Amino acid sequence: MSLVRKLLPPLASGLLFGMGLTVSGMTNPQRVRGFLDVFGAWDPTLAFVMIGAIVVMAVAWRMQARMMKPVFGDTFSLPDRTDLDPRLLIGAAVFGIGWGIAGLCPGPAIASLALAPSAALPFVAAMLAGMLLQKITMERKVSRS
Repeated sequence: MSLVRKLLPPLASGLLFGMGLTVSGMTNPQRVRGFLDVFGAWDPTLAFVMIGAIVVMAVAWRMQARMMKPVFGDTFSLPDRTDLDPRLLIGAAVFGIGWGIAGLCPGPAIASLALAPSAALPFVAAMLAGMLLQKITMERKVSRS
């Protein structure tokens, strides 16, 4: 597989995703906080974005079920785990708390680097530090076993 054919789909997907986040206003932390403020000045924009994502994924899952192999790959890489372990639950809780406080999650934060780097940079730096800490922690855990 050529390098262009390998890199083009993720690049195009990332650009489309970033543009969608920007157009929908999800790079604005106030939109997310407004969605979470259900007893105040509630902003339903994020709900519409989520509904749109669910519709797109429902169509994608149906299409994938009928395909023998992906268009730009040899095999599908689908999740095979269905259990809920403590790492997943704790990670989801930390993600949700951080998302509620900052009004950003990784996708919108990366997209925001192009629009308002000074506002997004502290979040992205903290996110990268957390990812590094997790990697170091897991490597130590694996080396002990």
